Amino acid sequence: MTPVTLITGASSGIGAELARTFARHGHALALVARRADRLDALAREIASSGGPKPLVLPSDLMRPDAVAGMTEALTAHDLEPQYVINNAGFGLVGRAAALGRDEQLAMVQVNVRALTELSLAFVPSLQRHRGGVLNVASVAGFLPGPGSAVYYASKAFVLSFSEALHAELAPRGVRVTCLCPGPVPTEFQARAGVPDATNPPLLTVSAARVAEAGYRGLMRGKRLVVPGLGNKIITLLPRMLPRELLLAVLDLRQRRRSSSD
Repeated sequence: MTPVTLITGASSGIGAELARTFARHGHALALVARRADRLDALAREIASSGGPKPLVLPSDLMRPDAVAGMTEALTAHDLEPQYVINNAGFGLVGRAAALGRDEQLAMVQVNVRALTELSLAFVPSLQRHRGGVLNVASVAGFLPGPGSAVYYASKAFVLSFSEALHAELAPRGVRVTCLCPGPVPTEFQARAGVPDATNPPLLTVSAARVAEAGYRGLMRGKRLVVPGLGNKIITLLPRMLPRELLLAVLDLRQRRRSSSD
């Protein structure tokens, strides 16, 4: 079967830039997202630049059968993953007890359950092709998250799970890298309810730079990639500040961010 790079959340933002980056480096692609029109446009763009046209797989990762459907579609096209790029995800800003439970549980379905299933579903083919998994987490995964509790917790899961999988799959020749960006100006911010003006310039990194850093890190077999010096410093805060103080600081920041919306 022909090896392919499977990218979720590829319709915009970091996911679309990851697709462009992998295509630029000669990888055949299978693109996954809910919005088929966006995927079709991106596939045409990539094909027009000289690469093979990506396979478009419209899918909603909130559905429990989404991964099974992707697997069937890939098999039907005689494809199997060499790389799995778990970029799909979303966030919500607000107090956990005040936000809708269904929407927060949907976040867990996409950010945690689907990512876990996709990370494990194709290990034999990743091993055959000496490939790997790139899981997109966030600097939020290093921090407690009052005001966005479920989102921060979901990214903490992605970080912990990816680092453990990195160690477990290394003997099989499978690379696992966790990409932890800070603020990135994308549609993700708008869906989460985060005003653009609240993104500190010293922490903000473009989607294209994040994608390139993630690609290089995966190819080099790095365990963790944090784009931007400011974001690397953020990941050190839990070691530098008492937990109670860190919680208070983050809670205050989130309240100010919410009130500025």
